[in-house]
Amino acid sequence: MVKSVGEFETFMPTISVFFGIVIKMYFDDHNPPHLHAEYQGEKAVFDFRGNILAGDISSRTSVRLIREWIDLHPAELAENWEDLQNGRGFRKIPPLT
Repeated sequence: MVKSVGEFETFMPTISVFFGIVIKMYFDDHNPPHLHAEYQGEKAVFDFRGNILAGDISSRTSVRLIREWIDLHPAELAENWEDLQNGRGFRKIPPLT
């Protein structure tokens, strides 16, 4: 996924994929720390406590799974956020299994 910022385009790395849910984070994104989730064409932005900040995913099961995954990986999410904001790259985070 690519985000346009003025003349520039920013790549949004995929950090995890599970049960058809794709989790991404932008490089140099705005606060508060958050992730972008997509499921069956629906998109939502979640903070690292599992609150939906924008968008909507109508599948309650998918939202529950995203929140469960967030709860399992707070340190990795915070590290990725910090690294991406400072241009240091990112690490994949294990999916739910």
